[in-house]
Amino acid sequence: MSKILRSCLLASPAMLALAMGVAPANSAEAEGNQEIATTGTIVAQAVTEQSQILNQLNNYSREGRKNSISQVTNVNQLRDVSPTDWAYEALRSLVDRYGCIVGYPNQTYRGSRALSRYEFAAGLNACLNQIERLIASSESIVREDLDTLNRLVQEFEAELATLSGRVDNLESRIAFLEDNQFSTTTKLEGEAVFGLAQEFNNDNEVVFQNRVRLAFVSSFTGKDALYTRLDAGNASAFNDLDQGAFTYTFDNGNDVEIGWLAYYFPIGEKIQVYLPAVFPLWVDFVPSVSPYFDSFTGATGSLSSFGESSPIYKIGLAAGGGIGANFELTESIILSAGYFGGDSFSPSEGAGLFNGEYSALGQVTWSPTDSIQLAATYVRGYFTEEDNTIFDLGVGTANARNPFEDVALTTNSFGLEGSVQISPNIAINAFGMYSDVSVPGDDDSEADIWSYGVGLAFPDLGKEGNLGGIIVGAEPYVSSCDGAGCATDEDDVALHVEAFYKYQLNDNISITPGVIYINAPFGDSDNDAGIIGSIRTTFTF
Repeated sequence: MSKILRSCLLASPAMLALAMGVAPANSAEAEGNQEIATTGTIVAQAVTEQSQILNQLNNYSREGRKNSISQVTNVNQLRDVSPTDWAYEALRSLVDRYGCIVGYPNQTYRGSRALSRYEFAAGLNACLNQIERLIASSESIVREDLDTLNRLVQEFEAELATLSGRVDNLESRIAFLEDNQFSTTTKLEGEAVFGLAQEFNNDNEVVFQNRVRLAFVSSFTGKDALYTRLDAGNASAFNDLDQGAFTYTFDNGNDVEIGWLAYYFPIGEKIQVYLPAVFPLWVDFVPSVSPYFDSFTGATGSLSSFGESSPIYKIGLAAGGGIGANFELTESIILSAGYFGGDSFSPSEGAGLFNGEYSALGQVTWSPTDSIQLAATYVRGYFTEEDNTIFDLGVGTANARNPFEDVALTTNSFGLEGSVQISPNIAINAFGMYSDVSVPGDDDSEADIWSYGVGLAFPDLGKEGNLGGIIVGAEPYVSSCDGAGCATDEDDVALHVEAFYKYQLNDNISITPGVIYINAPFGDSDNDAGIIGSIRTTFTF
């Protein structure tokens, strides 16, 4: 029997109770308990499909971590067993004579739980194995105990045979999967998004769009991770709207291309390094302080790119690479720093890792409790005149993304972010951001950009895995612009209102209907407001 399966069988509280040699007081009650989803019944319900077997293996692994057991050498190690208990002497005798008693990591025994016949048989098998080892080592066994065990073996012969056969069958299937697995170091992750959407006020048609991502995640030391992701999609933005882009908005004609290539590795116990080569995001390693809405451009959180997290994390995203790191200063404080080179792959003059467009970030994240997180962020950016887009991924008004035309820009951006878990089913997050934009060599050309927002999340709304969300905020907009070449003197506040409800059909499929309202497309409240309805279906594996 494999170590994983043995641990799973022994981890059941009822099986631990069995080790005392005490049968269920009420056989009908014990039979009823067979319906409880314990590890023993998981083994008994093993089926032939490989996907179901993999799910069982995942369950075993999680069970082993959650309820790992340890050998008891003295009955007094068990906090919930006292000398006044009726079973105290029986437990003490089994520990002292045979050592086939185990306890939970919190030093409890949980011996008062009812158990099924299969659980009893599994526990009996554990004690038999221990006694076999004692006999093999020529240690004496009390004759009365052997007689009792013999009667129990005869009584539970059918259950023991069933368990043994099913475990052997499952182990053979595990061996087959291990021999035929894709890779010993790499696993495949994927996400496919189907989006049905309509914009109602600006002569847009109903669209049915998609985006697909396949990621190969490789680990060479067990602590590192190499991500190689392939992307394809046909999800373009709506006409006559410069805001409201979806998290899955990505259009390359459904051609397959590298969407992300990055390597994570630790240095000691305190430092985690992020080394991207293609299309990095700040939120790939920096805490975005938006625990429910941010799916890192995935499609399991908010509907919109703006709704994910503060737009400060979408400043200066590169096509090339860079480096980032998190340093755990204390248990509650994390320091983050990173540098992205926009054209780090190009050897041309005015390009390269250090001589062309770049952005650099620093952040302090403070988590005083498990339910509160606060952060302060600074981003410095330089953008060339060939492409001086400040904000990426469809965030902000067109004027905020390009406040000056055909000139190089430098930006200094400051942000504050915070989130509070009010209760297990209610969380709130908020952010504020300011960017000072200037034209190098022109002291008279300057622009101010603001953005702010608040989100209310309702995790597990209706059932576990569901998520309701309401987001209200101002996408990045130009509050003032001076000097030659300004795209606008001033934007109207770019109000963004979003509401969605993600319904988790199962572990791999979710359906998310929602609506997005944009009050001032292109920074002008005289334009027709944008109203977008969407139904997003996300498949993950």
